[in-house]
Amino acid sequence: MKKKNIISKAALLSLACMAAMGCAKLDEKLYGSKSLYGDNAGAEQLAGVYSQLYGQTDQANTYALQEHSTDEMMGPTRGTDWGDFGTWRKLHTHTWTPLHNQINDTWDQLNIGVFRATKVFEDATDVNIKAQAAFLRAYFMFQVVDLFGQQPIRDPKAPASSIPTVLTRSEATDYIIKDLEYAETNLPATTANIGVANKAAAQALLAKVYLNRAVYTSATVGGPFTFAQADMNKVIEYANKVTAAGYTLEPAGKYFQDFAWDNSEMSKGNIFGFYNTTTSAPASAKNRWRMELHYNQTPDGWNGFTTLADFYNSFESTDERRGVAYPGLTNLIGLRAGFAVGQQFGPGGKALTQRSGQPLIFTPEVNLNFSTEAQGIRVFKYFPQPAANGTVNDDNSSNDYVILRYADVVLEKAEAIFRGGVDPQGQTALALVNSVRTPRGVAPFGSVTEANLLAERGRELYWEGWRRNDQIRFGKFNDPVDQRPNASDKTRTLYPIPQRAVDTNPNLKQNAGY
Repeated sequence: MKKKNIISKAALLSLACMAAMGCAKLDEKLYGSKSLYGDNAGAEQLAGVYSQLYGQTDQANTYALQEHSTDEMMGPTRGTDWGDFGTWRKLHTHTWTPLHNQINDTWDQLNIGVFRATKVFEDATDVNIKAQAAFLRAYFMFQVVDLFGQQPIRDPKAPASSIPTVLTRSEATDYIIKDLEYAETNLPATTANIGVANKAAAQALLAKVYLNRAVYTSATVGGPFTFAQADMNKVIEYANKVTAAGYTLEPAGKYFQDFAWDNSEMSKGNIFGFYNTTTSAPASAKNRWRMELHYNQTPDGWNGFTTLADFYNSFESTDERRGVAYPGLTNLIGLRAGFAVGQQFGPGGKALTQRSGQPLIFTPEVNLNFSTEAQGIRVFKYFPQPAANGTVNDDNSSNDYVILRYADVVLEKAEAIFRGGVDPQGQTALALVNSVRTPRGVAPFGSVTEANLLAERGRELYWEGWRRNDQIRFGKFNDPVDQRPNASDKTRTLYPIPQRAVDTNPNLKQNAGY
């Protein structure tokens, strides 16, 4: 992908954003290419909006807020490593404040995306570019609404000194739906790759919005929630449209091809994300393995995040998603796809050691505050392609990074039916859940309950950025976990508005509990 500087445009955007939303920082360069998004006026600006989305691949910000606060990820402090002034510990223990750095940065990143997308939408004359901008604005706003519960918004043509209005959670949800309906109508049915939104991307996100609408319109933060049948029927409607577009579940033994280095060609279920190649990987998935690989593994990593033993133990031993030897990976550099526990190996089958010389054995036992370098089960859902000689150059990894996936849509449809929706095609929640479950080598369920449905979503979608969203909808987000022994207050289902944003925009009201 060609890269172009649009410094003057970025400067204007920076000025407007700083005045409007109290943003702390804005990249000075917008990168993109007309070749991917078309040749019409506005294509370069649209590329800048897409580049803002690339931050979703970071180990921090949006991903951190959606994952570290749940039962499937934690960032243990290892001696002097990963202390970071309590950044990761506070997320996992639900003890953050309006001054938390990850909360501040996430607010900035997402609202800059909203502003940029709005500017492209207002300025563009090409209907496809407007539809792309509408979809991207909806995605950024969805994350803001999900994490923070309110959405500042302003006309890009308004004076930079103007104070943006603020949409309530319910108002913002309606705004998102309107944007996605426009996108669905005007986006093409197919695009060159998953890095450019198509109709199915809008439909998949619409299904997710309607599934969570009860959460976003509830008068009570943290629930309980009442799921309207009309909303559940909309989930089913949009899920059926995605199915009709030709997406399918991966067959038995092929779960990890949705994430492998050749997923551009091999995946049958990836709907929207970021397209990467070995020559251009602007949204590389490499952070997903670097953030947990030990220093002595290949490729070397930062030895950071882990899952929790209870989450790992929720997988049956025969479940493919728990971990498998992956051809072209395990035989060359020793890594297995999925969860890594026990003795770790490198190229040539060499048993690896810690920096002290002790065996590198990843253990289920891990402590959030005091852990050694080998404690904690690691997760390798994405993994690089090694060369035949066992070396890895992962700076340009060809794995497409996935945001919306068909298995998620199928489970959302099952949940909608479970919550009272009616499928005109006559499918049942049980049949749909088992269609996702049984190809992974485990026995079908005999019935669907809230508990096993949430658990199955966790097993299918672990570390993809949806666990917090799911736990809140099922009323389990505040429950104790291994390293958080006491239940947290329901106000923690929303993050606080960053203090500097509240200080600069009188229309923003701090969320309850902060």
